[in-house]
Amino acid sequence: MKKLVLPALLALTLAACSSTGPENGAASVQDRGAGVATVTAGSASGSGIAALTDPNNILSKRSVFFDFDSFVIKQEARALVEAHARFLVQNPQMNMLVQGNTDERGSREYNLALGQKRADVVKQALMLLGAKESQIESVSLGEEKPRCEDRTENCYAENRRGDMLYTGEF
Repeated sequence: MKKLVLPALLALTLAACSSTGPENGAASVQDRGAGVATVTAGSASGSGIAALTDPNNILSKRSVFFDFDSFVIKQEARALVEAHARFLVQNPQMNMLVQGNTDERGSREYNLALGQKRADVVKQALMLLGAKESQIESVSLGEEKPRCEDRTENCYAENRRGDMLYTGEF
């Protein structure tokens, strides 16, 4: 029963998220505190940590990509989010920082707000799948950390993402 309920809740939550463009008024982004507590890799399970850097393991993939002006997790990213949620559940001493990113189009304020929504939706999905809220911090980088700087649609698509970083990687 639990195996059916969690995916159903995740699907409903992710389907409910949509973006309709810039909202009226100033966009706000929460002020973040000191950050996520650090954990040494020696306290986590050895095989789990190795999986994070094994290029043949889904856990080595750390970016959830979004459509233009959207913060809905795409179907093709769900397996990635599920794998990272399982890792967090199995390694409760590990912490994650989710960084929401946007392409350069839009105002700075709008992009910061959209980046926060992207980071928050990844965090929410991880929590729906069993990760603890205390393990995950979500922040927006807006357009400030582009992966690609060309002005092409393919490049813009690379910049519309939520990056999942584990303790020691940020």
